[in-house]
Amino acid sequence: MNDKEKTPYVVSSKSYAAVAINCAAKAGEWIKSKQGTVQQLNTKTSAQDLVTEVDKGAEQMIRRLILTHFPDHAILGEEGVEPGPEASAKALETALEEDYVWIIDPVDGTTNYVHGFPFYSVSIALAYQGEIILGVIYDPSRDELFIAEKGKGAYVHGNPTRVSGEAVLSDSLVATGFPIDAASNLPQNMEALQAIVPKVRNVRAGGSAALHLAYVAAGRLSAYWEIGLNAWDVAAGVLLIEESGGRVTDTNGSPYSLKVRNIAATNGAIHEELLQVLADAAF
Repeated sequence: MNDKEKTPYVVSSKSYAAVAINCAAKAGEWIKSKQGTVQQLNTKTSAQDLVTEVDKGAEQMIRRLILTHFPDHAILGEEGVEPGPEASAKALETALEEDYVWIIDPVDGTTNYVHGFPFYSVSIALAYQGEIILGVIYDPSRDELFIAEKGKGAYVHGNPTRVSGEAVLSDSLVATGFPIDAASNLPQNMEALQAIVPKVRNVRAGGSAALHLAYVAAGRLSAYWEIGLNAWDVAAGVLLIEESGGRVTDTNGSPYSLKVRNIAATNGAIHEELLQVLADAAF
């Protein structure tokens, strides 16, 4: 082992990474402390699209902390955007007019959180001129913090993460999510699910896009796909996977950008095989 490999992962107190870690940890601790106390449950685009006062409070906490350190940076947060894909696209376009944009999902997996199912996370990414340069995903239930910096690798608990080694889809554990848009996206996703289930070892649907992506990065899942997502759902996780040796595209195989809503994320080795199954399902 050379000296470079022995060097532990360390962030400086004033770095973007340190601020993101602080934001995720503080918000996550507060979110967990509020578990089971939600008083008001509202919906956004559908009965399945939930938002609570905890989501809103956590986002405000993260916004304040970021702006304390970087007052000239833009912030794109889920709770600051009107529901619906058109509003999301417009908000993203406006935010990207700035060089630095923080992209926040204060509680990714709100439905799980409301029901006490411990699979939700805080997701924070930083983009510079449209490119993701930092991603942090924090799971308060397990006290696991995943972090990636562009060109510096990805880590959990300070240990490097690497994607899994499955070479074929039939050996793979794959995850998906069920879109909140039941009218159009859900039937399309069910067709893909029906095509994929017989071809993989098994399928999971945990209910947090960010954690699914983090799990692909950490080698716990071989792949993940979902449609109808937003930048704040996936930005941090995309960088985690890329810095862990995996691959992320849209479901048609086009390169990922912050505007992509339909995600295919894998260990790289099974990527083309997954895309082919999705294509065969008229995805």
